[in-house]
Amino acid sequence: MRAKTGECSRGHRRAQRLLAAALLASGLLAGPACTLAWALAPRAHVAGSPARLQPRCAGGGVRKSAQRGGARASSAHRGGAQVARERSDARRSRGPQCRRQGAQQIELATERVRALKLFEAMQHYFYIPAASLYKEELGATSPSFLWPFSQALAATVSVAHFKGQLSRWLPLLRSQLGALQQYLTNAVPTAVASREALQSLPHYNATVAALGAGGTAFYDDNDWVGIELVRLYQLTHEEAPLALAEQIMTFEMTGWESNASAPCPGGIPHSDAPEDENRSTISTGPAAELAVMLYRITHIEGYLAFARSAYAWVRSCLLEPHGLYADHIEGDGERDPELWSYTQGVMIGAGALLYEVTGEAHYLEEAAATAAAAEAYFSLERLAVENPFFVSVYLRNLLYFDALEHSDAGRAVADEYLRWAWGSLREANGLILSATGTPTVLLGQSAYVQIYALLALEPAAYF
Repeated sequence: MRAKTGECSRGHRRAQRLLAAALLASGLLAGPACTLAWALAPRAHVAGSPARLQPRCAGGGVRKSAQRGGARASSAHRGGAQVARERSDARRSRGPQCRRQGAQQIELATERVRALKLFEAMQHYFYIPAASLYKEELGATSPSFLWPFSQALAATVSVAHFKGQLSRWLPLLRSQLGALQQYLTNAVPTAVASREALQSLPHYNATVAALGAGGTAFYDDNDWVGIELVRLYQLTHEEAPLALAEQIMTFEMTGWESNASAPCPGGIPHSDAPEDENRSTISTGPAAELAVMLYRITHIEGYLAFARSAYAWVRSCLLEPHGLYADHIEGDGERDPELWSYTQGVMIGAGALLYEVTGEAHYLEEAAATAAAAEAYFSLERLAVENPFFVSVYLRNLLYFDALEHSDAGRAVADEYLRWAWGSLREANGLILSATGTPTVLLGQSAYVQIYALLALEPAAYF
């Protein structure tokens, strides 16, 4: 139910105060809290900022362009500006075109049908109706960790975006929103426990409260939840999801490493556990995306300031010479160079989102360089052995970026991946096995729902 006007106003003012305290604690801004509260007040959108993504083409088509600039095998070793120029030249040389409308409509219908079929199987085999929660594996009886639950929520938000489907799935979404609160903790996270400015900071633990109090909270898990809450708000315009997303954003901002003596100061750790000193791309990059999403709605400048800082930190501390992002930096300053598709994806998406709200071309150029490097490295063989959730994050961000460039390159990657999965791993009951043939898990099934939904939805629905 929509919050009353007075309650919403009070809640928004409280969110501003928490945000001001978070910025002070993280060191991103300095000054008296009263001054910051004024500075963080909603402001009108800056005139001349790039518009949100528009529909693909008149009549429903998708614009096409040449493959990303030049020889893909060597694209990981070229500078961002050079890659962006090459891709821009390739687009100009061919010009944007729209697919035949009839063929495109058939594709969209197929993708929508498959997304719904996989979603209904997910609900049948993993949903626990009495608790509105999900089990993680077939045959399990206990609720899943927050991470898989967040992706079941993401899958539901995605299918609810289909035309005519919101009324069908809105009761489930409201039930999921209630069930999400079973993961909620009011305990102040370890990272800020000694800071008087934050008396209580609600956030989501990895497990439901019934499975034990005082559990660890993972910043990336909270990122995923926050992104879906904003998508849900954009779909329903109900205030509760937005308020919860702002609450998560405050939690993320207070997790910022403010110790100036730390190697490569800044960034967000993997979890709030006191011994966790690893600051990662996958905790910090999605936090930047969430901050931009909230800035677009609230126009609170502090969100944009945080998004810029988070994005810049990942580029400064985790970007490797070959153009891809390392996994994390450890407490002693050593980088873990392991490469995953979703760590590239969140930085592609963060760059695209920052370009949209600022108009600063370097964000788009950097996203272009990462996209080219990622496509050169992440072949189908590499994607096939990753967790499907990683691939879904990568593709969501890649396709969103491609919509800005009017490119079909990401669509080709998604099509190839889904042809392999649907043809090799699908079972008659609507579940999709893991790449190794082991039984389906919630995280994988929900990922495939989302990938099919991505191809059936306008990119504006992704973030």
